[in-house]
Amino acid sequence: MRKQFYLFILLFTSLQTFAQAPYDNNVYNAAIKSVEFYNTKKQGSFPVIVLGSDEKVQLAFDDLRGGSRNYYYTIEHCDSRWNSSNLSTAEYLQSFSDDRMYNYTYSTGTIQKYTHYELQFPNNNIAPKLSGNYILKVYEDGDQSKLVLTRRLYVLRKRVAVAADVVASPNTQLRQTNQKINFTIDYTGLPVQNPSTEVRTFIMQNARTATGMLNIQPTYVRGSQLVYNDIAINDFPGRNEFRLFDTRTLKLNSQRVTRIVKADTANNVVLLTDPVRDGQGYLLLYDNNGKFFVLNQDGRDPRTDADYAHVYFSLAANKPESEGAPYIVGQFNDYKLDERSQMSAGEGGKYYINLLLKQGVYDYEYVWVDRGTQKASDVLMEGSHFETENDYQMLIYYRPPTARWDELVGFSELNTVKK
Repeated sequence: MRKQFYLFILLFTSLQTFAQAPYDNNVYNAAIKSVEFYNTKKQGSFPVIVLGSDEKVQLAFDDLRGGSRNYYYTIEHCDSRWNSSNLSTAEYLQSFSDDRMYNYTYSTGTIQKYTHYELQFPNNNIAPKLSGNYILKVYEDGDQSKLVLTRRLYVLRKRVAVAADVVASPNTQLRQTNQKINFTIDYTGLPVQNPSTEVRTFIMQNARTATGMLNIQPTYVRGSQLVYNDIAINDFPGRNEFRLFDTRTLKLNSQRVTRIVKADTANNVVLLTDPVRDGQGYLLLYDNNGKFFVLNQDGRDPRTDADYAHVYFSLAANKPESEGAPYIVGQFNDYKLDERSQMSAGEGGKYYINLLLKQGVYDYEYVWVDRGTQKASDVLMEGSHFETENDYQMLIYYRPPTARWDELVGFSELNTVKK
């Protein structure tokens, strides 16, 4: 009975498979690689900026086709569920409705030739007027039907305060595996009449939207505070520390690298075979909570002199192909479960995949998709532990009854170890 209940919880909290939302982080052209999007205050940080401040986000990516292309960009306002707010551009944009990307550089001294593009936003040509969710679109030749990539952007107008804490799951069967988030919102000064319809909070683990949880109904209201601490909400599998590999240099083997083969036409990096970690005890490993960083110890500027390599992964899943398939995910591929991340079956229960990745440090993990149910779970491959170090992002949205869009009025990032 206990095992059946635990499996039910795993399925209930499992990842969503194969769904690709139109207002999500997506790459629509296979030639586009190494997409980075973060607040310029810190590389790899969550892409949230304060409305009307001098904060900016940086977008960077490579085009393996080389040469230069006519890339344009714009943003569109979205509601808290990432549907279009259906506002006119004049309502949420200052200055122009779109702009061309002019900042690009060609790679130097690399086997794989590419063109590196960068953009900082907001700028003099495009800037948001309203707080809320935005989707940043990059497309070719000024034609939005030729989408190249999309990124989710969060624009904050802080109007509430958030206090949060991480505790063990109140469910005794999940106490060793789960992390529960309790939090309080102080909305003093915000004219909230009905918290159940006007305030929503979305919580993500390691900026991973597919496993996020939406809070609509507070547990109770205490003066000007909304308290969310019901035993049945915001109970996340702690999961495990991410696996990682390091290709900052291609001159010698580093962590998890067993062999490097350099040829005139390509770099090849073979990693050690990964075991399944479900059922193992917790082991402290230092990771970047799913992120990746483009780095090159052998050059001067990794944006343009870091090379690409075919990285060969292998997983000893010990599961037959008839039961399902494993996928490899991380921020480097937006945690997408698709044909680009699906591994191929080999002999002896092993699975393989070859990914073309730029030099750097990468976090990754494996997700198993059951063939019969189409349910996906990383816990089946990686295990889950309360001790795992995670970042949680909390986004608070406000929409009064007469409003036509959702405002982002609060943001907080919580780490399970750093208090």
